[in-house]
Amino acid sequence: MANVFGILTAIVLALAAFVAYKNKSAYAETSVKTNEVAAKLKINQELFQKTQDELTATVAKTKNEVEVEIASLTKETAEQKKANDDMKLGIETKTAKINTNKEQLDDVRAKTEQVGDLKELADKMRQAESEREELQQSITGAEAKLANLTSQNLQAEEQANAIRAKLEGVSTGQSLPTLNTRIRSIYPTWGFVTLASGNNGGVITNSTLNVLRGDETIAQLLVTAVERNSASASIIPDSVAPGITLNVGDRVVAATKTERK
Repeated sequence: MANVFGILTAIVLALAAFVAYKNKSAYAETSVKTNEVAAKLKINQELFQKTQDELTATVAKTKNEVEVEIASLTKETAEQKKANDDMKLGIETKTAKINTNKEQLDDVRAKTEQVGDLKELADKMRQAESEREELQQSITGAEAKLANLTSQNLQAEEQANAIRAKLEGVSTGQSLPTLNTRIRSIYPTWGFVTLASGNNGGVITNSTLNVLRGDETIAQLLVTAVERNSASASIIPDSVAPGITLNVGDRVVAATKTERK
């Protein structure tokens, strides 16, 4: 009996050792698998976190882009609305203008029906305008002729007055009042000068001339010879102011009868 019990005990111990061995092997295998699963879990967690971060960034970027797009669309919508309102206002304005023009056209048509055929009226207007232009041209031509004749008459009067003045100057021995010339050269040894004007300037032979500086008469000349564009005159000795010497370029004008010495 004791042997049987010992055998049974040995068998139980053997079975317990076998079970313990199997459990240890299973535990080791399970531990390895657990570590593998943990490593995979860690990788998956890291991948999940990375994916989540990328998703967050993508959502934020997409949100910004959507907000920008919404702002752009809002602006475009406002601009389009304004353009539509402007177009609507333009259409209304043009419609009103068309209606006004139509009313004016109807009024013109009604008036033209009263005065007769429009084409006939236009022909008459063109004919009247042509006649008016011809009359205006005739008036313009007549005015031009009148102006030309008036100019010729004035020139003739000026020439007659100049001739009359020269004749009067010759008869009275007095140069023309319009004379305004200069001393061209001086010959003090012989006591005469030459002038820059002659007959054309109104210088008359035997007339007396005043030599001026400023507004003061400094000497008088007696014209001795006259040509077309020059003249010579003697210096009247007693007429030269004390301390005065005549210079080329001194101004010379006609003396009046009361100024002659």
